[in-house]
Amino acid sequence: MQQTLIGPPRTSLQVFQMLPEGTLSEVINNQFYMSPSPKGKHQRLLRNTFRALDKYVEEVKIGEVFFAPFDVYLDEEANAVQPDLIFISNENLHIVNDDDVIHGIPDLIIEILSDGNQHHDKKTKKELYEKFGVKEYWIIDPSTKLAIGYRLVGIRYQEVENAKMGLINSALLGTTLHF
Repeated sequence: MQQTLIGPPRTSLQVFQMLPEGTLSEVINNQFYMSPSPKGKHQRLLRNTFRALDKYVEEVKIGEVFFAPFDVYLDEEANAVQPDLIFISNENLHIVNDDDVIHGIPDLIIEILSDGNQHHDKKTKKELYEKFGVKEYWIIDPSTKLAIGYRLVGIRYQEVENAKMGLINSALLGTTLHF
């Protein structure tokens, strides 16, 4: 959501809100991050995973799936991210508001690793999603197609056992996705 400059921006989130649509950037704990466009392997895996997830969600009519770049405001002060894939259940669709961004906590987030962002997705974003209560978080490595998942148990993530190549075994969705 781009805003008109009324005065100098005072926070990283204000800078984020002023960027042109489609800018690959995020604000985590009021720190600004930018990234280059994803490479072909990343995009193909994103496409295949989106197709599998969206097909299932449409068939069972349990919510809606969005893909990057799509702004997710985890709060209104210091945290706005652009996950690769986002699932919002029917009961939480109210967080997708009239300005067509998400203001709230998605049910499931999937990130696909890129060269140079592995630490960011595996540590920084994992800790952020855990803190805000994202129920499931999956990280996919495009070079191995290994999907590692985390389920929120109480206030902490537990790694999903038996992570496998080309599969996401989601308890939240009640299915195994093949990508």
